[in-house]
Amino acid sequence: MSQRIDATRIAALAEGFGGEIIQPGEGGYDEARRIWNGQIDRKPALIARCMGAVDVASAVRFARDLGLPATVRGGGHAIAGHAVMDDAVLIDLSAMRGIRVDPAGLRLTAQGGCLNSDLDRETQAFGLATTGGVVSHTGIGGLTLGGGIGYLMRKYGLSVDNLVSCDVVTANGDHLVASEEENPELFWGLRGGGGNFGIVTSFEFRAHPLGPSVLCGMLAWPMDRAPEVLSMLRELAAGAPDELGIVANTRLAPSLPMVPEELHGQPIVALIVCWAGSIEEGEAVLRPIREFEEPALDAVAAKPYVAHQRMLDPGAPHGNHYYWKSHRLPALTDDVVAIVHEHAARITSPLSLVPIFTLGGAVSRVHEDDTAVPHRQALHDINIAAAWLPDDPEPERHVEWVRDFHAALEPHSDGVYVNFTSDDTPDRIREAAYGPEKWKRLVALKDEYDPSDFFRFNANVPPTGTA
Repeated sequence: MSQRIDATRIAALAEGFGGEIIQPGEGGYDEARRIWNGQIDRKPALIARCMGAVDVASAVRFARDLGLPATVRGGGHAIAGHAVMDDAVLIDLSAMRGIRVDPAGLRLTAQGGCLNSDLDRETQAFGLATTGGVVSHTGIGGLTLGGGIGYLMRKYGLSVDNLVSCDVVTANGDHLVASEEENPELFWGLRGGGGNFGIVTSFEFRAHPLGPSVLCGMLAWPMDRAPEVLSMLRELAAGAPDELGIVANTRLAPSLPMVPEELHGQPIVALIVCWAGSIEEGEAVLRPIREFEEPALDAVAAKPYVAHQRMLDPGAPHGNHYYWKSHRLPALTDDVVAIVHEHAARITSPLSLVPIFTLGGAVSRVHEDDTAVPHRQALHDINIAAAWLPDDPEPERHVEWVRDFHAALEPHSDGVYVNFTSDDTPDRIREAAYGPEKWKRLVALKDEYDPSDFFRFNANVPPTGTA
């Protein structure tokens, strides 16, 4: 059971607090502590559901004054469950979901608890978009602070490449702005350094014309065609137009009406495409892909962008148990293709999948030193993602499948995307997620803005002397 906090302390926090304070044993506590990964079952000492930046600052000061650890929840999608810890103060931004779109200025401002679905809904009302994730209930906070990959990144860059400014609450409970003009070094670190330096209560992004209909969807082949399909993807990655967002995916085919019956439950390799340009141009560019190796499924069509952004949601529901490991890859060499084919064919759960995101384009044209995001020249991110039901009698077999697959790809790795880390060691965070030069700058920022490591429940950058 979580520790109890003195009632007078809680009453002092409640005075002037605009949101909701939830204690263990109260109605709504168990629901409020649940996050996306159903494996996580932790009991915070108190949940401070904030309504704005003032509440966030009050919660930070409350935890610091009591010497309690604190966690931060946006969408609660981190695989490791950083958003909630036993006996900590959970600073919950999930009620902070306001968005303002400036269509004339091509800007949008979103509170720190917004989800991808909020961003897409509000921007698409004006025929605009910015790079977001590929599951609609992912929080934009964690997504953006780690980099932010999605279907639009080859055309418009990562989420952080579209970030204009941030409103931040620091470890001391102070408010400041980070941008190219104000606190520029902090702004550099927030663009890829995760939640190590403060709580971002508001993000300002650039927006771009898109949709509302885009040419998008999925093509699929039986798994025995994986070598040819992934080799074709390798050629595409080398010279595709920036407008082409493309993600390979291997999994067991779901039993859905759109999927041919003979594929139900069988291993497949798929390509998910999203064309960020005119539908007519997209039809011409995608024609060779759609005709390649006679796909067993071709669900590519002009459809609302918001619908495409929800396409993967059924495969990532809240409450399932999840475990993943990841690599950033320079290219899909023949050896990599063979490893993917071999291990994907051994998949242990109908709920697991292995997306392979294609980078390049605008992502690669941002200078390596401009943000804390490394590996700008990498071509792919592979995320080996196991999922299973809570009552699965043998969960360890799914974990072992991920680990074996990950180990087989290790000799070909070009690092790791920090948002896809899970139980990675501190050494891997330092060396593979950032590298020595970026790490030095991040540690210097940590020393300045959070020398006590108050914000440590994340892919942590420890301050000097605490590593």
